[in-house]
Amino acid sequence: MPGNGTVTRSTLRQQIADALRDEVLAGRLQPGRAFTVKEIAEQYGVSATPVREALVDLSAQGILEADQHRGFSVPEYSLDDYRGMIEARCLVTDGIFHALGAGHPAFKDPDDPRTAAALATVRRRGDEAQRAAAAGDLTILIGYDLRFWRELSAVFGNPYLGDFLHRLRVQSWVCAVQHLRRLPDLRGLLWAGHTRLVDALTQRDIEAARAVVAEYNAQNLALIERLAAG
Repeated sequence: MPGNGTVTRSTLRQQIADALRDEVLAGRLQPGRAFTVKEIAEQYGVSATPVREALVDLSAQGILEADQHRGFSVPEYSLDDYRGMIEARCLVTDGIFHALGAGHPAFKDPDDPRTAAALATVRRRGDEAQRAAAAGDLTILIGYDLRFWRELSAVFGNPYLGDFLHRLRVQSWVCAVQHLRRLPDLRGLLWAGHTRLVDALTQRDIEAARAVVAEYNAQNLALIERLAAG
């Protein structure tokens, strides 16, 4: 059936995109590293079409940069870029918190069974993220941190905001990883306050939620600034 080929290609495209994203976030593909569609297709033993589609998807997310002459490369984000990402994230989350405080209908009562179940799932993601942060396991932390914020955004109910915030968070990690991977031991250095944010939002304590996010951003920014300064 014609549809089967489409599904297979789409799945392959996503698998390649996921694999390359993981390589970038793991620091195995360094900033400035350039490659072509042909190179990646040969590496994975697949045709060029799903590879090109995967690379275009990653470029749209800010994980890769596209250049019509060189192919694709891992972006070399600057410290100012990171500051800009933090500021953009802050504006998005602050807008969400403001809407929640004003009783936005998309965020149901925390006592509603569906909302309570969703928040319980988010809290479990936060628990896992905190354990990874305490252990200094950056790879595990990034995975759970991204899922935590993705699922927390979904509770708010606006998929466009969720997608935008997810992209910002992925870009932030791509930028931060190049500095964090240089440290042999990250225990005690990574922020681990995810569940405090869930607790604040469950209680609709918007000021407490803002304070948690402000602490998160300040701690991360100070760490990256220190590492960038050598």
